Amino acid sequence: MNNSILVIEDEKSVADVIEAYLKKEGYKVYCTYKGIEAMEIFKSKEFKLVILDLMLPDISGEEVCKRIRSISNVNIFMLTAKGTLTDRIEGLNMGADEYLVKPFSPRELTARVNALFRRLNSEVKYDKLVFNNGDLTIDKSAREVKVEGEQVNLTPNEFDILYTLAVNKGKVLTREQLIEKVFSSDFDGFDRTVDAHIKNIRKKIEEDSKNPKYITTIIKVGYKFIGEN
Repeated sequence: MNNSILVIEDEKSVADVIEAYLKKEGYKVYCTYKGIEAMEIFKSKEFKLVILDLMLPDISGEEVCKRIRSISNVNIFMLTAKGTLTDRIEGLNMGADEYLVKPFSPRELTARVNALFRRLNSEVKYDKLVFNNGDLTIDKSAREVKVEGEQVNLTPNEFDILYTLAVNKGKVLTREQLIEKVFSSDFDGFDRTVDAHIKNIRKKIEEDSKNPKYITTIIKVGYKFIGEN
């Protein structure tokens, strides 16, 4: 399996530490210190993960994230000194899958990367899930979602949350259960991380996100998938 990782970090000392830890785990690591160069490298190779610092010397990490998300659903881990809940939510809305606040432990980062690749390696391929007379299809093996025949771009975590809810159709899943099923077991984010992902998913698959026909909120409990087979 492809285990290539692109590290975009303008502090060489930080990039060197990340590279050393990840290479020790057997990953193929590419490092760059500028956003424009990062995009050139990203377009030339296939990566399973991008580790992205938001403070870059030429273009912002936010802009890099937007450009990557416009062409790929690759996993993105953001690195930043901004650690408030609002900052985390903004990062997720931009398309990040994980959000690590500096200073961070390289061991924690490595653990999160390992958890991600374990999840990718253990994925079981199922047939397509089809709902509402074909208006929504979820293809696990291709990791594709289509609404009325048009493909929609979900981030990896958004796809996993939607798929988890869909295969548990009719069952209420708490935020904690979604975190356990989708994120790594050592996930230390906020419950509102799930809420942010759900909000983004609804924008992409619901005709009217205020009156959803696929994912409904069960107040004070969690979420339930209500699409019809």
